[in-house]
Amino acid sequence: MSKDKGKPAIGVAWTGASGLVYGVRLVDVLLNAGRDVNLVVSSAVAQTAPVEMNHPVEGLVERLRTLGPGELRVFGRTEFTSPMASGSATGGPLVIIPCSMGTVGRMVAGTSETLLLRAADVCLKERRQLIIVPRETPLATHHLENLTKLSSWGVLVMPAAPGFYHQPTSPGDLVDFMVQRVCDHLGVEVDLSPRWGEE
Repeated sequence: MSKDKGKPAIGVAWTGASGLVYGVRLVDVLLNAGRDVNLVVSSAVAQTAPVEMNHPVEGLVERLRTLGPGELRVFGRTEFTSPMASGSATGGPLVIIPCSMGTVGRMVAGTSETLLLRAADVCLKERRQLIIVPRETPLATHHLENLTKLSSWGVLVMPAAPGFYHQPTSPGDLVDFMVQRVCDHLGVEVDLSPRWGEE
């Protein structure tokens, strides 16, 4: 049994921002590290998945279900009976990857009209770990103001900005750089990319 079994599931949310590959790879890595994952997907991913991943979102989820030893639970966009929607449930961290600027704005406003937004609101009110990986360029002033506000509330903002000092040779190397950085902050030990100063 994995040493991570028994820990709270890690929440992962995919939005319609470009960069779905980051979110898919994170779920893949977490499951293979033995961590359980609660996944919620925004409606816009149905449009981005075929374009960016050459698969419908349902196909991506089904492929991820075959991985392990972690367990993948997928919740509907308005499934408010999910443990992710309640502060009284045993809660783990939440990573929104990729995170659209629309999602950022709605998080700041606290609208909570979907499970994804409610799960983020729960993390904010319960002071649970919340990591967002925005993927947008350029950033408008209101984007920066919203990100600053979230950061001041304790949200860890990790833009999808991979490093190049490890001399990546493929897009997968760039994705793994970011996924490893997210896992570092989640306390999940993985070895996906060379670290600074390592041979």
